[in-house]
This record gives sequence, C-alpha cells and structure tokens, in this order.
Amino acid sequence: MTIKEKIALFPHSPGVYRYYDAEGNVIYVGKAKDLHKRVAQYFVPEERLTRKTAVMVSKIADVQYTVVESESDALLLENNLIKQFKPRYNILLKDSKTYPWICVTAEEFPRVFLTRRLVKDGSRYFGPYSSVVHARNLVEFFHSVYPLRTCRNRITSDAILRGKFRPCLNFHIKKCRGCCVGGISQKEYNDNIEEIVHLLKGGGREIIQHYKALMAESASQMDFEQAQVYKEKMMSLEQHYSKSVIMNAAIGDVDVFSLVIDGPEAFGNFMRIRGGAVVQSLNLGFRLMIEEEQEEVLGMFIAEIRSKFGDLSREVIVPFRPGLSIDGVEFRVPVRGDKLALLELSARNAKEMRLNALKQQEHTDPDAYKNMVMESLQKQLGMKQLPVHIECFDNSNIQGTNPVSACVVFRNAVPSKKDYRHFKVKTVVGANDYATMKEAVNRRYSRMLAENPEDLPQLIVIDGGKGQLSFAYEALSELGLIGKVTLIALAERMEEVYRVGDPYPLFIDRNSPALKVLQQIRDEAHRFGITFHRKLRSKAQVESVLRSIKGVGEKTEQRLLLRFGSVARIASASVEDIAEITGRALAETIKKSL
Repeated sequence: MTIKEKIALFPHSPGVYRYYDAEGNVIYVGKAKDLHKRVAQYFVPEERLTRKTAVMVSKIADVQYTVVESESDALLLENNLIKQFKPRYNILLKDSKTYPWICVTAEEFPRVFLTRRLVKDGSRYFGPYSSVVHARNLVEFFHSVYPLRTCRNRITSDAILRGKFRPCLNFHIKKCRGCCVGGISQKEYNDNIEEIVHLLKGGGREIIQHYKALMAESASQMDFEQAQVYKEKMMSLEQHYSKSVIMNAAIGDVDVFSLVIDGPEAFGNFMRIRGGAVVQSLNLGFRLMIEEEQEEVLGMFIAEIRSKFGDLSREVIVPFRPGLSIDGVEFRVPVRGDKLALLELSARNAKEMRLNALKQQEHTDPDAYKNMVMESLQKQLGMKQLPVHIECFDNSNIQGTNPVSACVVFRNAVPSKKDYRHFKVKTVVGANDYATMKEAVNRRYSRMLAENPEDLPQLIVIDGGKGQLSFAYEALSELGLIGKVTLIALAERMEEVYRVGDPYPLFIDRNSPALKVLQQIRDEAHRFGITFHRKLRSKAQVESVLRSIKGVGEKTEQRLLLRFGSVARIASASVEDIAEITGRALAETIKKSL
C-alpha cells in the first residue's frame, strides 16, 4: 500500500502524526485537529509545496499516527515526541516554545507560580499545560482562595523572629496573610499549600467535601462567619477546578496497555506516561495462528514492548490481568478516575488501528473482507450457516395511506439490486404495521418456495422490534421455514438485535463490521420502501385532483398527463391548448377547477 492510500484511511480525529524515512527514523512530528485533512495537505503536487517541505516529503517512507481526545492534548503529545525523537525536519518547521508548569517551591513558606524552566532544587512541578491562559488562571485562582505570598524573600522562622521583614502592599490590601511578619503560622500556611498540591493532583472533589463538612460543623456551632468562609472556598473550587488527563502530574509514571481481539487478529496500543504526560505511543498488530486466551495475547504484547523499550514502570495499567508476572511491576485494572480515562484513550487508539486494518483489507482484498464480514455476522448471531444471502423487510405508510413493504437483498455482503422487491399491501386495512409485515413475508417466501426454493436466504432481517419479529415468525411458521432460515429484528433506536425466543436483545459492538452490514441493509430497505411509497402517494394525489373534475376519466387523465407532464403544467396551460385534447367545454371546466 502506498503512502497516499494509507493516508486515505486516517481518521478525522485530533492527534499527532509521525513521518519515518527508509531507515525507520522519525523525521517529522506534527499535530492536527483533523489527522486525515492535515496529513493529506503534504501529499499534493510538488509545485504547491515550499522547497524545504518538498524535500522532506520526498524522504517519507512511512507515516504513523496517535489519536488523542482534543487539540490541547495533541499539542502536548507533539511537544513530548519532538523532545524524545528530535526529528530532523522539526528543527526547521516546529514552534520552539516550551509549555508552562506550575511550581510549588521547597521553602518553609512555599511560593506557587508559573514557569517554563524545571530546576532540580526540590520544588514540585505540575504540568505541562497546553494553554498558558489556563495555567495562569489556575495560579490566580489559588492566590484568590489561599492568600499566598508572591515575594521572593527567603522567609524563615528565624528571620521572622528577628523582625527582618516589613509587610508589603499585598498584606495591607488583604491579598497576603503576612507570613513574613508572623501573620499566619507555618503549619496553617503549609496546610493551604498541601490543599493546592492535592488540587493539582486531581483531588478537587475531596477538598470540596472537606470544606462542606467544615462549613456544616461551623454552622452547627453558630460560627456563621467562618461557615461563610468555607462556603465561599467550596463554591470557588466547584466553579474553577478543572484538569486534563494528559497533563495531570498526579498520574505519575505509568505504562498503559490496551488490546482489541477480532477473530484471528489482535491489535494493541502501548502508551508510556512520564510525569503525567504521554511520551511514547505505539500500535502493534498480531496474527493469531491458533486460538489464544486474551490474557496470553496481552502477555505476549507486554513482553514484546518490554523487549523494545526496556523495563516497564512499577505501575502498569491494563484492561484485565495479563498471562504473566514481572518482578517489581504491579498490574492495575482501573475502575474510575484519571487512570481509567488513560486506559480508554489507549483502547481508542487500538480500535482505530483495528478499523484502519479493516479498511485496508477492504481496499486491498475485497473478497477476503466480505468473507470476514459474513464470518463475523455468523459468529455474532450464532448461525449454523454463513449468511451469504441476506434479505431485509421494511414497511412504509402515512396514517395507513398507500401502505407498502420493501424487500432488499444482499449477496456476499453487498447489495443485489436486481433482486429487490416491493409489495402493495392487499389484505391489511389501515396502519397495521405488524399485519403488513406478516403479509409481505408470507407473499415473498410462498412465491420463492413455489418458483425457486433453492434460493432461500440464510438470514432474514426485520426492521423493527419484537412485534414485527413475532408476526414475521408466524408467516415463516405457516410456510414451514422455521429452522431453515435465521430470523432477527434490528431496532433502530439502540441498534438492538432481537431473536425469536430470546427475551433479551443482543447488542453488537458498534464498530463491528457485522453491525455495519446489518445497518446498511436496514437503511437500504428503508430507502427503497420510502421511495416506492412516495411514488404511489404522488400518483394518488395527481389522480385525486384530475379525477375529481366532472367529465375527466382515466383515458382523458392519461392523455392530459402525457401531453403536459404534470397537473401544475395543465393548470398553467391555456384553455385552447387543453381543448385540443378534451374539447372546449371540458377544457373550460378543467381550467376553472385547477
């Protein structure tokens, strides 16, 4: 597959893409709001590119991508990958800025401020933040809720006792408690700092609950002023607290693995998190030669990554316990919080790889892809036969008028339009969707049994729920077809699959090609049926207008429509033109009526 063909399969999602040369070296890392559109912009006629960009494109041998949740996450991941790989062409093309961190200094009375430099002096750093505005707002919020010092004085307990400092303007306007002159104890000040650290690590909900309890306690003791202080802090936290998983230092250093198994294929994603930021991301595909338990496949994936990248982190996030143990490594299966969000992001990348592989197979080997779709459908529905021939029924009417049924046919997972059929309802009066379905199914297969019984479908799909399914089952039962074909109903609202005798619906993976083909045949039946219904309705409306005119019969109506094409044109025609077909007297009547 060429580079352009590969890019054509990229998703329309935010993410980061990487270009590789023939030796497998990363030569460029870029970010995109829409991966498909952004990467495609490089592969246009050479005369539309700048000289340096054209040189880079000529050296691209492969391209890979990583999907993220948002543009800001793409910015952070791009920054981390550029620092890791130091791609040759990013020196010319990248924005050289660094991202801000929030620093909590290692002092007796710590300061909290924004910085782009990380210094190993014992200070604690949180970030990086993709938006400097967001980071600055957080710092300003902390200073408004917790009156912290902003000066760079080296404040120690000894210096305070010696009266070395004088309070500044911030103290007088109550933006600082005056730790330099003993206005707040070191313990109380550092309790505020630890709350800020807890917030930066993602503990906002706990702090809010803590303030809620303190507020209730103060109120019960009739200390309403202090209760109001706690209430204001609690409300400020609820309004301003926010965070992003990909830049949350509370996560620390972890490795994340996710796995998607689809028949003989398995797709895994590995993400390495350092200091709360993604620094590596890799997708790998596996061909399973024999049936393997998912735990064994995950263990094989982890072992492969370990051989490529060395030792794993002490904490490894996985969707389930793998089939191996490693000394010094703890496998965790998260159930909530930031680490679960990271696992979901990793799983999204694995699913994207799986979908990309399916699209690639559809492009390069359509016959194998169709066979895979039918095998997947057979497995999902528990069928004995491969669903090579599928038929789907849908009803259309408006308040019981012009009721019709449509039957569309798929062979080898693709439409067979020459086999489509529609039915004018004959035995049902009014809007009875269930009885209409029974009539259509009965007429379809009674005729097929009489004319070509060898061509019965393996799968019949009913557009609807349990009611339509029950009446279709009655029709097949009367024809003696129970056990010879598989019958299901596909409900549109939640895409539930109903089976006869099963009280609970079957939910097929929304990304599964099996569900895609069921949705396609259902939508095609709906389109075919509604088109036929509209045609009959339009014809009925035309007939009702012309036939309501005294003196106009079926043959006169046909001649008028053949001559003018529509009722609107008849209405706009002159009496003389109409009289050429009907005579003067009737022409005047028609003109007056229309």
